[in-house]
Amino acid sequence: MKVERITNKKVSDSVVEQIESMIESGAFSIGEKLPSVRELCDMFGVGRSAVRDAITTLKGKGTVTVKQGEGTYICGFDSASLFKSQVMLPSSKDIKELFQVRKMLETGMAEMASLNCTDAMIVEMEEILAKETTRGWGSDYSFHMTIAKASGNEILIQMVEFISSAMKKVLIEFHKQIEEDGEMIHTISSQHHCILEAIKARDPKLAGQAMMEHLTMVEELLQNSILENSQVK
Repeated sequence: MKVERITNKKVSDSVVEQIESMIESGAFSIGEKLPSVRELCDMFGVGRSAVRDAITTLKGKGTVTVKQGEGTYICGFDSASLFKSQVMLPSSKDIKELFQVRKMLETGMAEMASLNCTDAMIVEMEEILAKETTRGWGSDYSFHMTIAKASGNEILIQMVEFISSAMKKVLIEFHKQIEEDGEMIHTISSQHHCILEAIKARDPKLAGQAMMEHLTMVEELLQNSILENSQVK
């Protein structure tokens, strides 16, 4: 197991990042007990206070649970963590379930947007898509959130924001991986434009279908990316 000794940044934050990375890579498994505080100090070359602070942070994020008198254990992905500001990278199973929710929410969201959006919102979406090849995940997020706002449903907007927070890390990595793939970027951009054109046409059925096609493709690409990365590791 490769471990980097901590030298920069706030020490406890660096410990948090390394432990999360080790969980995501499979070095630590869900349900497994973490090494003791002393062992973690030796692994990372840091003091006890840094390790204790890191464990407190991980506990607050729902990454670990501390059992009094037993030790610290790795938790699985918790749907309740969608409502927290920071979330661990979801697994392949989590991605599947998150996309099931996205498909249910965002196809209806696109349908509602086609009926409720204003001309100003359409202009905003057009401006986002005009810059999306250079803005990566940020543009993608803005486009989907603008559609959510165009739906006119405040609860739906919040739910889409929660799911986006859960998927932020994996989607940022995904966009970094495809930024050199001109064909893939073009495909995603074309799908976004199809969604927008359906909304502009005030066609809810077509808008929902375009959103479903887009989300299905992105889910498949993400799952393939997770599989490739796991094989490399």
